[in-house]
Amino acid sequence: MDQIRSQKFQKKSIDDWKEKAEQSLKGKTVESLQSTTYETITLKPLYTKKDERSISEFPGGTDFRRGTSLLGYLTNEWKIAQKIPYKTAEELSQKLEDALTKGQTAISFEISNDIADCFLECLGEKVNSYPFAINSKQFQTKLLANLSSGSQLTGYIASDPIALFTEKGTIEMEALQDWTAEIKQADHHFPNLRTVLIDTTPYHNGGANAVQELAAAAATGVYYLDKLTESGMESVRALSKMVFQFSVGANFFMELAKLRAARIIWNRITELYGVSEKDRGMQIAAETSHFTKTVYDPHVNLLRSANEAFAAVLGGVQYLHVAPFDELAGASPFSERIARNVQLILKEEALLNKVVDPAGGSWYIETLTNELAEKAWAFFQEIEANGGILEGIKTNWLKKKIAEVFTKKKQDADTRKQSIVGTNVYVNLDESVIHVKNEIVKEHAEINIIPKRRLAESFEELRGKAKVLEEQKGVPPALGLLCLGQLKQQKARLDFMKGFLSAGGIKTVESTPIFTIEEARVYLNQQPSKFICICGTNEQYELFGHEILTALKQDFPEKTFLLAGLPDKENQSQWLAEGIKQFIHVKCNCYETLAAILKALEASVDETQKA
Repeated sequence: MDQIRSQKFQKKSIDDWKEKAEQSLKGKTVESLQSTTYETITLKPLYTKKDERSISEFPGGTDFRRGTSLLGYLTNEWKIAQKIPYKTAEELSQKLEDALTKGQTAISFEISNDIADCFLECLGEKVNSYPFAINSKQFQTKLLANLSSGSQLTGYIASDPIALFTEKGTIEMEALQDWTAEIKQADHHFPNLRTVLIDTTPYHNGGANAVQELAAAAATGVYYLDKLTESGMESVRALSKMVFQFSVGANFFMELAKLRAARIIWNRITELYGVSEKDRGMQIAAETSHFTKTVYDPHVNLLRSANEAFAAVLGGVQYLHVAPFDELAGASPFSERIARNVQLILKEEALLNKVVDPAGGSWYIETLTNELAEKAWAFFQEIEANGGILEGIKTNWLKKKIAEVFTKKKQDADTRKQSIVGTNVYVNLDESVIHVKNEIVKEHAEINIIPKRRLAESFEELRGKAKVLEEQKGVPPALGLLCLGQLKQQKARLDFMKGFLSAGGIKTVESTPIFTIEEARVYLNQQPSKFICICGTNEQYELFGHEILTALKQDFPEKTFLLAGLPDKENQSQWLAEGIKQFIHVKCNCYETLAAILKALEASVDETQKA
């Protein structure tokens, strides 16, 4: 035992790690493991003590990256602010009562015109017992008018007129001036209630990256701070009215760093305004992302939301809403309960309310936080140089910047570089769902609305088209797979093709192992599909693939032939000349390919119906 105790691990250097890593990479360099994010931040494969930067040893000080409270959630737990869905005022009152007895710790729900009229009656004495977490949107005036004055009201009933402008498509400067006056008046009646929301959700749902969300938040916050102080409100009072709303997306570490970087940026801005350190902390309300959710395989949304909620809590939010996993198709009591329980598990089982800033000091997270804050600050300065947040919206400058990032994200999803489980990879074609029709956003003459998007929408539209085809024909759209050689020779590409086509709702009909032209003819005579894809190894292709293709193209000229895989460049022209319409491989655009196949299948159905 003494000999075992005395043993020590040999000390290794970073160079030793690089050497070992490059051995496993089989000739590639460690630098090949680097990746670039949508924020144009380069991520290294390994972060070490050399990446360490001086940070505060405890939360509640310096730049507030580690939180605004010295003991974090030990003394100031985040509020479970689940937005209660409802159809009637009675249902809202009943469901809110139930939620508050089962772990909910803030009053939160979407406002409708009917509820705004009977706000106080619905809530009763709860208004004095729980903090609010309500984005009041265009109903703020009506809501506040229904409340009795008093310092006992806490939390936020807040609106963001600029965020509403991005959703409605109109800029109403007079309404903005009236809103500023209302905020001042509300401060007298409700001194402890926050009424100014800086909502970055429209930018997030438009496809923005973390840099753009942070910069938009900073620019909006500055705009409101200026307007309120110009109206006579002291800067400290104006800051006490503000709460920042962020959507938390799928990139766990980036989203965690985004929330930490937000506090750094706001601390720097408020410091420039001459505000003392004790008044520079940021209040953050967060919600899980709408952008990342899917209609198909909705239970995967459970994993997405849990991941996003985990990042939000580690990032140090004060309010959190977790969307039900089936919200897109219509949430159920079960999914609402599970969504609330995600937060209870983070508190009571993961014990995140017992650890002060668990992410603090991580070389990777701290480096990412710094880089994100620097880039967001630069983009914030760019917004200000272009006239500020309102001017950026009016001229569509900000919308165009966000659209550029969304285009990259969509390209990665379309090519399956970005996996969406259950939608563009690992698809269950036997799944039956209520198809959700995507909203069509109309352009406005003054400004263009920033569209509310989801990354999965394009593939969901393909699945919808496939469902329509199935209803018209009585059978699901299918593509024939002509499998050359033994199963072990064709299986890799066979599995790839089945996964590739399923993303568009297209089933496959595989042949038995094919070795001769006659066997191929028999299969095609039994296969009604317009499309036939040849599957096999490159060796099988060269051995007898050309011969089979030439014969089949002559015998079945109405068929469209595809080839699984990408031949060497010098061989591609021969395949195309012999009748291959397209090579389907891992780097091709999955969405565009499937859209073209479904369009051709739709055309064939139309021709049949006309005949």
